[in-house]
Amino acid sequence: MQKTLSYIVTPFFFIAFGLILVIFHPILWLGLKLFGYPGIKKTVSMLNWFLMRSTNILGTTYRFTNPYTIPTDRPLIIVTNHQSMYDIPPIIWYMRKHHPKFVSKKELGKGIPCVSFNLRHGGSVLIDRKDAKASLMEIGKLGAYIEKHNRAAVIFPEGTRSRDGHPKPFKPMGLKMLMKKAPSALIVPISINNSWKLVRFGKFPMGLGAKVSFDVHEPFENDGDYDGLLAKAEAAVVSGIKHFRTSP
Repeated sequence: MQKTLSYIVTPFFFIAFGLILVIFHPILWLGLKLFGYPGIKKTVSMLNWFLMRSTNILGTTYRFTNPYTIPTDRPLIIVTNHQSMYDIPPIIWYMRKHHPKFVSKKELGKGIPCVSFNLRHGGSVLIDRKDAKASLMEIGKLGAYIEKHNRAAVIFPEGTRSRDGHPKPFKPMGLKMLMKKAPSALIVPISINNSWKLVRFGKFPMGLGAKVSFDVHEPFENDGDYDGLLAKAEAAVVSGIKHFRTSP
């Protein structure tokens, strides 16, 4: 029954989502041209608030829990699991004071209104996953960037999305490179639950009624023990992933 209903509701969501991207694209361009980085930053934050609201058409709700006071005057490395593309707008919105930047695949750097423009001009990096050496160099540039400007780098160390909510093993190299290039960064683990349910049926139709949650775990310092830090971050993230797939 839910899947049948989702065939009816999904087109309305796609129209709203697409219109938001199209409307905000010239605003984003103007923000950058007229006000530089502050202009694109404010526009991107609002864009992602509207993108979150568009998913309310699907009955999606969000809960973001952060019991910690995270400083805004130092760099962060946000380490989180990855369940769908719909993980990203809430991270950008709820962590907006920290200026989150992403490690994204190069294919996203062109052809998508707003998204491609922001990835190219907003401080994120685009990597070719087929070229490991070049990818690490780009991640290193991101680490140096957040160290210099007190921004936040968001990395999904699983390397790809979990299609059923179950965490995948962390791949170490990208996260270690960020920690190496941003030695003063505070490491912030976040666990995401139920974002996968938005795409439980694939690209079409969308899943209805997903209760997406983000739980921030206690941040910790970068002490230079990269293997230990990786294990600690992975354990924290996995500890908060509660809802594994049982059926479509």
